[in-house]
Amino acid sequence: MTKTLKPPEDPVDGNLASAADIPPAVLSRLHMLTQRADFQRATRAPHAAKPGFVLQMRKRRADEPVAPDVIRTGFTCSKKVGNAVARNRAKRRLREIARLALPQLGLPGHDYVLIGRKGATADLPFAQLQADFTAALSVLHGKSR
Repeated sequence: MTKTLKPPEDPVDGNLASAADIPPAVLSRLHMLTQRADFQRATRAPHAAKPGFVLQMRKRRADEPVAPDVIRTGFTCSKKVGNAVARNRAKRRLREIARLALPQLGLPGHDYVLIGRKGATADLPFAQLQADFTAALSVLHGKSR
């Protein structure tokens, strides 16, 4: 005996999303770095090395064409990290720790670049990566003030 499935009912008021589905407005401040020149400028900026990654932070100049309240992030892994699958896994983990922490802890008007490390970024426990990221941010923010 097969059971027939009924499609879900449409909401009466026409609203499909609940209030809990709306992301906080602060997330709209995060943007991705895509230009090579931005990554190169971040290379010359202060950095903090942790077991799972290196975090670079750069304060943008006032004459750059980016809104001053925007936080930009970039992610990179060299071929030393592994093949494409390993590099993508490492970058996914770096993106997630940045997504969780930067809206609250990042400084507007700054660029952050996370660099994956061989044998560590993809293998360390996620909680340790998060704790290291918070510690690296506090070190860099202390240097910038």
